[in-house]
Amino acid sequence: MDAATLIAELADRARRAARTLSSASGLEREAALLAIADEIDSRSREILAANEEDMARGRAEEMHPQLLDRLLLTPERIIGIANGARQVANLPDPLGVTLRESILPNGLHLKQITVPFGVVGMVYEARPNVTVDAAVILLMSGNAALLRGSSSAASSNEVLVKVMRDALLRTAISPDVIQLIPSYDRETVHALLHARGKVDLVIPRGSASLIRMVVDDSTVPTIETGAGVCHVYVDEFADLEKAIPILLNSKTHRPSVCNAAETLLVHSAISEKFLPMALKALANAGVVLHSDKQALKVADSLHITSTLASEENWHTEYGVLEMNVGVVGSVDEAIDHIAKYGTQHTEAIVTESEAAANRFIALSDCAAVMVNTSTRFTDGEQMGFGAEIGISNQKLHARGPMGLEAMTTTTWIVKGTGQIRG
Repeated sequence: MDAATLIAELADRARRAARTLSSASGLEREAALLAIADEIDSRSREILAANEEDMARGRAEEMHPQLLDRLLLTPERIIGIANGARQVANLPDPLGVTLRESILPNGLHLKQITVPFGVVGMVYEARPNVTVDAAVILLMSGNAALLRGSSSAASSNEVLVKVMRDALLRTAISPDVIQLIPSYDRETVHALLHARGKVDLVIPRGSASLIRMVVDDSTVPTIETGAGVCHVYVDEFADLEKAIPILLNSKTHRPSVCNAAETLLVHSAISEKFLPMALKALANAGVVLHSDKQALKVADSLHITSTLASEENWHTEYGVLEMNVGVVGSVDEAIDHIAKYGTQHTEAIVTESEAAANRFIALSDCAAVMVNTSTRFTDGEQMGFGAEIGISNQKLHARGPMGLEAMTTTTWIVKGTGQIRG
């Protein structure tokens, strides 16, 4: 069977099964997610064994450490995945919510309500947790899921989908609302992106190159999740004791993810005092440094290894313990730098000045702005959404961490008593 035919069949199967979601109550969808969470917990060893197959293959192929970290499942991460499903299940039902309602002068009753998209495709890399996160968010929002992970996570994705489908057998929801697209054939991605009329929406999640490929190639509507070249700007009015933990957490807590910081910007008025503190802290944490000329002089004076940052460095999403350091003269200069090199993901300012914070917020064109806190909080679970489908950098429909509400569209319901248009 060729890829286009396969995708068409999987999408048709998913759409038919989605009727069980459309007719299910919020409580029934909630029960389905809780069943999935329990099944994941009870089959943790099976999931870990499958993941070890992927990890062994990745190590043998010398996969980049960033991707290996994203691929890895641990008992703690599996518990987190299951608990994420439970959190989503406990959120308010996103379907059938009345957004606006009115009665026209002619007596027509208008109501706009939230409804599912229908069949949603996910294209993602080396992150088996996305398999569950995406599925449970899509199911709770009434959508069927077509999941196309990477071949590097094939064993993990196969067992996770089997676990979820097995759980749904005990519920009112058809297991066919979750479909795993084979990852052994790259043509399946192209076929998914061109299945307009069969698939209602495609969401990419992964590297900048994957996202760009999906957005550029797809004839199916997409929501563009984005790469994360995130910055921490330490203002002249910053509390420096706060700034160091915020900086280290933003960079080192989990450097492989998109909300990790890649660049530190320091106001020139405090650079003499703060740069030695920051450079020592980063170097002690094992962070490889790339500095502008001013920061490089400080690094050299402290005998801390750093290279002179290149134009490419400022644009780079490292995903590992590597960071750029620069000095700016004002909030506006920090914003100018961010506008040139950032990806409209997450930007942070550390300051005790409300005026500086407000200006930074007003001028930052990004999905999330952090004031005196870590960039790592741009995250669906941390923001109370449970799991997330991804973090959108675009400005249409959804922006920032996308939870249940982002996976709905609307329908207008117009009720009359026999009115006709004159």
